[in-house]
Amino acid sequence: MRDAVVVEAVRTPIGKGKPHGALAHVHPVELLAHTLRTLVERSGVDPELIDDVIGGTVDQVGEQAMNTTRYAALSAGLPESVPATTVDRQCGSSQQAVHFAAQGVISGAYDIAVACGVESMSRVPMWSNVPGGKDPFGPGIAARYPEGLVPQGISAELIAAKWSITREQMDAFAVSSHRRATAAWDAGLFDAEVAPLDGVTRDECVRPDTDAEVLAGLRPAYHDPGFAERFPQIEWNVTAGNASPVNDGASAVLVMAGETAARLGLRPLARLHSFAVTGSDPLLMLTGVVPATEKVLRRAGLALDDIDLFEVNEAFSSVVLAWQQETGADLDKVNVHGGAIALGHPLGASGTRLTTTLVHAMRERGARYALQTMCEAGGLANAMILERI
Repeated sequence: MRDAVVVEAVRTPIGKGKPHGALAHVHPVELLAHTLRTLVERSGVDPELIDDVIGGTVDQVGEQAMNTTRYAALSAGLPESVPATTVDRQCGSSQQAVHFAAQGVISGAYDIAVACGVESMSRVPMWSNVPGGKDPFGPGIAARYPEGLVPQGISAELIAAKWSITREQMDAFAVSSHRRATAAWDAGLFDAEVAPLDGVTRDECVRPDTDAEVLAGLRPAYHDPGFAERFPQIEWNVTAGNASPVNDGASAVLVMAGETAARLGLRPLARLHSFAVTGSDPLLMLTGVVPATEKVLRRAGLALDDIDLFEVNEAFSSVVLAWQQETGADLDKVNVHGGAIALGHPLGASGTRLTTTLVHAMRERGARYALQTMCEAGGLANAMILERI
């Protein structure tokens, strides 16, 4: 059976998803085009050979509507003959794009594909695709969940309560994310993956001076009297400091068959080994990373101890800490160059951002196996295992 390998992976620096953010002036199509252009330039691959470009975007409205990936590919200068599509699996959209690209290569449908993603949360704020007063769920969901579903911040609080995760633990994890990201930037470990854009060279949200005392002074981000009455177990410990910020950014990975890479004289960064996607309780919403991890390990025929590095998306500290409790993973192997709490979480771009950081970290650290997993709105999660070759 054919295999699928990653031969190049790039991302933009990640800006604050606010009107004053470092990348707020860049149209999302141009954000993604920049990574696609850089991906082709750094790999040296003939863009005529690309069979498909699969991109992830969450809020597909306004400047991110009309199949953003197609117009980014055209803006990047790819031939008009190269097709493109945009997918939505919420925060895991571009990780799903990696799955689709790899599965297409393995099946023989593609020889070369690009998986990518973009989100400009400064220009297209979260929930822009749901006009006020509109119900995106419908009557069947209301009947199945009569007490109502909840926003992700409430899910993060429910997870903290269920797994007895304290404010101090969540803040300490957030501090670690910033320190690891700072150390990685200072050591030049992001140089190979980041494609500077318009004078922006570093991730804007990394705070080198963050400490537990600073984070302890932040107010709860999601306190709501109605939810407090419904869920008396919540202690309201999720803050802006122990959750991911809103961001602008794009990322892309070049996927091809191993035999194609050999024919083109390209050295793979990693082989895309195994894949899994799961559904979970849409009320807790963000716990799917646990069964997804179990499922992908089972499919790969590997044990947790076989994994040298993990990337678990830091949507909230409580998500990663609950995942760690359930799996028993060593946190020293998790998000070793910092995660979304420090680097940022530009929704549709985060899946391939994690992959980009992971394949470069694997090469830097000599890791053989790595596992990436992401929680997603609606009670979903993707997971995949990569192998260095």
